[in-house]
Amino acid sequence: MKTETLIHAGWIIPVEPENTVYTDHALAIQAGRIIDILPSEQAREKYQPESELKLPSHVLLPGFINAHTHAAMSLMRGLADDLPLMDWLNNHIWPAEQQHVSAEYVFDGSLLACAEMIRGGTTCFNDMYFFPEQTALAVEKAGMRATLGLILIDFPSAWAADADEYLAKGIELHDRLHNNTLISTAFAPHAPYTVSDDPLRRIATYAEELDIPVHIHVHETADEVEQSLQKYGKRPLQRLDELGLVSPRLLAVHATQLLEEETALLANAGAHVLHCPQSNMKLASGFCPTQRLYQAGVNLALGTDGAASNNDLDMLGEMQTAALLAKAVAGDAQALPAEKVLRMATIDAARALGRDTDIGSLETGKYADITAIELGSIETQPLYHPLSQLVYAAGRENVTHVWVGGKLLLRDRELTTLDEKAILQNARQWQQKIKAQ
Repeated sequence: MKTETLIHAGWIIPVEPENTVYTDHALAIQAGRIIDILPSEQAREKYQPESELKLPSHVLLPGFINAHTHAAMSLMRGLADDLPLMDWLNNHIWPAEQQHVSAEYVFDGSLLACAEMIRGGTTCFNDMYFFPEQTALAVEKAGMRATLGLILIDFPSAWAADADEYLAKGIELHDRLHNNTLISTAFAPHAPYTVSDDPLRRIATYAEELDIPVHIHVHETADEVEQSLQKYGKRPLQRLDELGLVSPRLLAVHATQLLEEETALLANAGAHVLHCPQSNMKLASGFCPTQRLYQAGVNLALGTDGAASNNDLDMLGEMQTAALLAKAVAGDAQALPAEKVLRMATIDAARALGRDTDIGSLETGKYADITAIELGSIETQPLYHPLSQLVYAAGRENVTHVWVGGKLLLRDRELTTLDEKAILQNARQWQQKIKAQ
């Protein structure tokens, strides 16, 4: 039987079925989708591929899904480090954004982020930022997938003047991208403290009508909760619930300040929590109670946040941090095991974004969004358990190949769709502009 591509690997971790590792298997691709996963010996007999790749010391797994980031903010990486969230935002990031954010800034910053994410094995990301149509152009140029946030904030920006314009532009972009196989959309009100009640009510209605998620920072810091109590007489999550936003559409980012009853509220509503451990730690925002959420049945997805507060978009690093931090916070060495953390970075993230029928696991019929990671190096030997080794020992420098829809975006660590030199040159030019402010 003919097929376009046949990839042989030492191990394949499909994520579904759960906690499964195939040894010496091959994956067959036709028309951008996976058509078979079978032992390599059988694959050689069954298929006559147009292209064949042998990776005996690699593991193949679904491409990572970065469930929360601000891609264009890669151009502010390291701009204002070692500061608490509100000081970082009010006195450094927002002033820099007011001066520099433009269509050109967002395109160049998003392209830099796409290049970094591909080199780290990420094939899809969930974004929240201004000028999302420019991020869409960068995503299409890179050949990645993304869920783009239709941003809304009470304040005027270079992209929109008020809630009406934010919503109108967002809905227009949603309509334009509706049939795009690489890009989907989500409403993205920034946070309860930056969006008032009326726009949030409207988003709840529109999200239901358009059948898309609502992506929002919530319960990120203790200060946010205290301000909400002073202003509204209620905690942010209670306010969102009363506005009709706590539902299976809700993608609650950070969630470091959760009472037991709020955990139950999220679980009963079928809401999702997008966990960003490194950013939370760097900004001293608090600890998301991931083990408690997991035990309550809340779907957890993993994100890096933006490079301005992390300072990287490294999902392998984020997985290791999430696993280790969960154990320390819960006081339980069995909290968030490696297999669960990998699911947070793949199928559970896809489920949060409503894209799990097409991506998030290596299964026949799904898109061939694949990452190959070298496990034969000094740093990953000896190898007893490939899945565990992936989370606790491998680094993004071990990522060698990345496919999206069967198309190679990274070959032997080299980007195939993006011009690395041009991206680096643009990053240096933006550094000089921002540094001179």
